[in-house]
Amino acid sequence: MSKGPAKRLALVVACALIDQEGRVLISQRPEGKSLAGLWEFPGGKLEDGETPEQALVRELQEELGISVEPDSLIPLTFSSYSYHDFHLLMPIYACRCWLGEASAKESQGLAWVAPAALSYYPMPPADEPVQRVLPELVRCWREGRNGD
Repeated sequence: MSKGPAKRLALVVACALIDQEGRVLISQRPEGKSLAGLWEFPGGKLEDGETPEQALVRELQEELGISVEPDSLIPLTFSSYSYHDFHLLMPIYACRCWLGEASAKESQGLAWVAPAALSYYPMPPADEPVQRVLPELVRCWREGRNGD
């Protein structure tokens, strides 16, 4: 166990949107935000009283202008990472079904990337675990398997 003052816990949620070609959408953190220039999976902070799914539906609408049904969000993994002044806990979902075309609503860069190429995009440490699991998950989905 670590010694010292307890860190604030930040609960955020993220989504790996996967298109028909098996590519994943990532967004680039805009200038002026912490970790600017790094690529991440879309999502954001939970508001008081929200479930992770409700927060993700809201965040995807606000950030990308797309509509997602909570039932379309598939729990994928989670990330737990201790930054300098807070600890981040992030449930990560996958989604293959949404309405609308994703576009940058918050001046962020967007890229559709093959899962195997995610390692070429610098990401915040909390997003890195998804880089390892997504290629196999997408391959299983494309082959019509559920990862069993």
